[in-house]
Amino acid sequence: MTRALVWDIGNVLLNWSPDNLYRRLIPDDAAREAFYARLPLDEMNLAGDRDGDLQAKVEALAEAHPEDAPLILPWWAGWDRMCGGLIEDSVALRDRLRAAGVRTWALTNFAADSWERAIVHYPALAEFDGLIVSGREGTVKPEPAIYQRLETRSGIAPEDLFLIDDRPANIEAARARGWGGHIFENVDGLRPALAAEGFPI
Repeated sequence: MTRALVWDIGNVLLNWSPDNLYRRLIPDDAAREAFYARLPLDEMNLAGDRDGDLQAKVEALAEAHPEDAPLILPWWAGWDRMCGGLIEDSVALRDRLRAAGVRTWALTNFAADSWERAIVHYPALAEFDGLIVSGREGTVKPEPAIYQRLETRSGIAPEDLFLIDDRPANIEAARARGWGGHIFENVDGLRPALAAEGFPI
């Protein structure tokens, strides 16, 4: 039986999407999609997830694209508004499992600076037996190194770890190491997957 659960944060425990902010800044759908398409925003965000300094990445992209700077800079200045709140059903399930004695870790792609902002607003995101934040580690999912760090720090064997993540590539990387995993869409789909693994749902 799997011995520990490993939770992703974004869109598993926390609703996060640039649209939560940019629908307000660019109300026209076509204009907003054009803004996303013409700039390497995903790459910028992932670079922050890797080295921890999202603010610097946002400012550098704004400097490189001054014509779009008024819309790029809110990615950091308005970062809190990209968060749409906790996914309450997921948090409640995690808390029930912890109360039942299930060891619970987090493994998240998150810049170190935005992580500090997140836990001020949502302290429940820090309530784990252990936590691996990519921006503190210099490596991101689905790279093998970040999974190995969780194995080492937790002292839990790969076959005793089960990852809950919304990105298939991250689950595939975990399974390649011998972990179990579930691609998260909603709590209704997660509960039977955990029950099948023997967790006390």
